[in-house]
Amino acid sequence: MRTAGFASAAIAVGVYAWGLLHVTGAVVSAEDGGTNSIPIPPCRTPGWESRAEGITGYRVEYVPLRFVCETDDVGDYTTSVPGYVNPVFFLLGLGAAVCFTVVALDSDSSSRRRQAGTGT
Repeated sequence: MRTAGFASAAIAVGVYAWGLLHVTGAVVSAEDGGTNSIPIPPCRTPGWESRAEGITGYRVEYVPLRFVCETDDVGDYTTSVPGYVNPVFFLLGLGAAVCFTVVALDSDSSSRRRQAGTGT
């Protein structure tokens, strides 16, 4: 169980890092400036032309991981992070927590059995 917990945790961290790479790329692209930088390139998703004038900026949120394009009229929307990153991160993180909890409870009950058996 301990190995499964470490594997789940490692994969969860890897998936989160993959999402961070996407967010970092979006931030670098947004901060680049220059010709053809309005609206910022990461906010140019399908249908962006209808909201182009309303895009006012962006923000990064880390839990859940996302790059949010802020608008003044039609509502904020997220881009840049693949849709599977947050669910996989949370499910694998939860799986790792369950594995570590089971290991901790098992080792606690094992130590109690040993103490009961030695008469101390």
